[in-house]
Amino acid sequence: MIVIKGLCKRFGTKIVLDGADLEIPAGKTTVVIGGSGTGKSVLLKCILGLLKPEAGSILIEGEDVTKMDERELVSVRRKFGMLFQGAALFDSMTVGDNVAFALRRLRLYPEKQILDLVEEKLAMVGLRNVSHLMPAELSGGMKKRVGLARAIAAEPEILLYDEPTTGLDPIMADVINDLIVALRESLGVTGIAITHDMASAYKIADRIAMLYKGKIISVGTPDEIRHSDSPIVSQFVEGRAKGPITAEHEDFVRFVRRQGEPNGPEAN
Repeated sequence: MIVIKGLCKRFGTKIVLDGADLEIPAGKTTVVIGGSGTGKSVLLKCILGLLKPEAGSILIEGEDVTKMDERELVSVRRKFGMLFQGAALFDSMTVGDNVAFALRRLRLYPEKQILDLVEEKLAMVGLRNVSHLMPAELSGGMKKRVGLARAIAAEPEILLYDEPTTGLDPIMADVINDLIVALRESLGVTGIAITHDMASAYKIADRIAMLYKGKIISVGTPDEIRHSDSPIVSQFVEGRAKGPITAEHEDFVRFVRRQGEPNGPEAN
């Protein structure tokens, strides 16, 4: 479905993506893991054409989005639905109007059909009779589910998930994970998720890819990643403070610790 080759993106002198390569198979969910600030969200924005990379290609069903103008990108973006971190619902709109937003904007169906589709998509994420409610009346988990309903409303071929379980308690996070798996199975969509929540990654992924220092350094099944021989991957998935990822920060940690010592720098 999507083939990313040699993707490079920088902001000023800061290199975020440095020759990233990744293949996203159709009908499967690929989860990109990595620490905060490693470029996971930048990768999604490049796939959507919201950011232009300095080098590399992103082929979506054979078409390179990095070479498209804004008009061409509009048609490609119709293939996508997205669950934003924090759901990103419009506060001034009802739940129903949020879910119907893209359908009305794209003028895909008559209004009666749109209203039926809204109820259908809300039912798919386990929400009924909530169309009249405002986002402020919803819990965090309900907002995420409304966000999912909005993401699938226009029946996209590809679903993007930006930190789908952030801000949720463990039980509601697992509910969202179950919904993502169920949607993949029932709709057959291709999924791309970014997260640092390994419980979520293991549950929803067919394949997991780790982004580190601008490159995809490892790709495998959840089981292969869980038992990876890479010390970098192993440290991240096990959540250990000690290891190669944090080795470069050890001097800073030692400096901070010295601040509290009687004869440390602050004592002078």
